[in-house]
Amino acid sequence: MPGSEPAADRSSGTSVWSLTRTERAALAADLADLSDDQWATPSLCAGLTVREVLAHLTAGASLNSVRWLAGVIRCRFDFDKQVAVRLAEQLGTSPAETLERFRRVVPSRTKPPLPAVAMLGETIVHAEDIRRPLGMRRDYPMETLTRVAEYYQGSDLVVLAKGRIHDLRLVAHDGPFETGPGALVSGTTLALTMAMTGRVAYLDDLEGDGVECLRERCGAA
Repeated sequence: MPGSEPAADRSSGTSVWSLTRTERAALAADLADLSDDQWATPSLCAGLTVREVLAHLTAGASLNSVRWLAGVIRCRFDFDKQVAVRLAEQLGTSPAETLERFRRVVPSRTKPPLPAVAMLGETIVHAEDIRRPLGMRRDYPMETLTRVAEYYQGSDLVVLAKGRIHDLRLVAHDGPFETGPGALVSGTTLALTMAMTGRVAYLDDLEGDGVECLRERCGAA
């Protein structure tokens, strides 16, 4: 059935959604007292402000498979245009409204045709797109970060990750995550995850012979 989850997601879906809800709630709490200037801060997501990235997260948690496909068709299969249209729908007229719309989707299990863990990944990565430029830090549960890292190392859905690290060896020094052969890239699970998804800002947090190769791939994406 369209929008149904693979067996692997069904077996762990409740836990994944619980983790996603926790991370959305934590992000909403972190953003409760931002100034207008902070809302306008450029995020790590190229071309988007902090406020726009939050609206993008709201949009993703508001789209089921049918609405997603209808939007793709309406945008003539221009996926970037579809993202921009859905973001605009959720931006609201003020930062306060943007935040309130996000708060309403904190418990949402609505998703496009992606595995549930992809929504957790989107939440973590975009939360860091927001937090890092604002100088905010979160002590993420290691279970959450490891699930997200394991998802991205084997997927190129939504964002190139598997292809970016295909012949590199990634090893987390703060948790159990490791993957791949080849030149070593080591660091925190969070930094490895963000680098896998193309966030250049996290490359300076990594060590190993493979870091420069990963830097080149991030710049070329």
